Amino acid sequence: MPSEKQSNSRVNQILRSALDASLIPFLAIVTAVVLGGIIILSVGGNPLLAYSGMLEGSLGSKKALSETAVWASPYIFAGLAVALAFKGGLFNIGAEGQLAVGAVFSALIGYALPGWLGFEIPAFIHVTLAILIGMITGGIWAGIVGALKAYTGGHEVINTIMMNYIALNTTSFLLNGVMKDHSPTNASARTPLIAEGARLPVMFEGLRIHWGFVLALLVAFLIWWILNKTTLGFEIRTVGLNPDAAKYAGINVKRTIIITMMLSGMLAGLAGAIEVTGLNYRHELGFSIGYGYDAIAIALLGKSHPLGIVLASLLFAIMRNGATRMQFLTQLPVDLISMLQALILLFVAADAIVRYIYRIKAKGERVVLTRGWGG
Repeated sequence: MPSEKQSNSRVNQILRSALDASLIPFLAIVTAVVLGGIIILSVGGNPLLAYSGMLEGSLGSKKALSETAVWASPYIFAGLAVALAFKGGLFNIGAEGQLAVGAVFSALIGYALPGWLGFEIPAFIHVTLAILIGMITGGIWAGIVGALKAYTGGHEVINTIMMNYIALNTTSFLLNGVMKDHSPTNASARTPLIAEGARLPVMFEGLRIHWGFVLALLVAFLIWWILNKTTLGFEIRTVGLNPDAAKYAGINVKRTIIITMMLSGMLAGLAGAIEVTGLNYRHELGFSIGYGYDAIAIALLGKSHPLGIVLASLLFAIMRNGATRMQFLTQLPVDLISMLQALILLFVAADAIVRYIYRIKAKGERVVLTRGWGG
């Protein structure tokens, strides 16, 4: 049994490690906020009014908190998708397409399954199937890229970009064709509403926050557990760090690459499925534009750690949800939020700039020995 002194030492070590890992992202956010304030001031705005409006719009009421959680839910799933791929040494830029594929198939199960079966199925089964099908199709879509990487060496960055085009254009074709809502009042490219039984319930009456947000937090914990407490997680991290050493150690590198991409795609597909079953109750063309690409920034800001992903997702959600209130109070363009996000990502990615500004020395000489991304 470990002594009390050893236990305290272990806790202190974990806290110190967490502090070291979060210091640069925190300073990057502070630096971006200060620089953003200077830019707002230079165009005639009031930085204090702008930032207070952002916080008021995202955290200032029950409705604001609810909408921030609604924004954060797909960010957490998509951020975890990119981060998991990072851990496996892969750069999944295809979360946008995987999310769209997951959403469209989740919607299909949501509105068409009762008609196929000829009877209504229990709500718990229906919503579970809708979510699972969205996850699985997102995983299959990413698994194609994983297989190409494993067996042909095709670079996942190029392939995921191309798969994004295929996914988004195929989705557009379906939503304008066989899956289009043909009700007389509709002229948009969107599916019919999913059945009541395929919808996730809201958590509080009168607010839009749904149980998908709680699921996102549970999935973040699950991904942490898989990566740190299971054989599969060890294999993913080992292949991400050094595939040659992993192969020498007896790990099936090809299989691990495919599994990593499939799990990543399942998380992105889950983001789309939750948006359909928990928020929009249908899939509509263009609803998810930007989630998959913002997820890359979130994964980098969160240092590919599930807890970091949750915190980074909440930060992005606060900025997105508070943008309208900020614009209303200051009459500044909402594009300033995108600028602020870009500045944060810039300082996180170029951490040498932050270290130089705040005179923080890197601990030891940093030698690149691996091919891993984002952490």
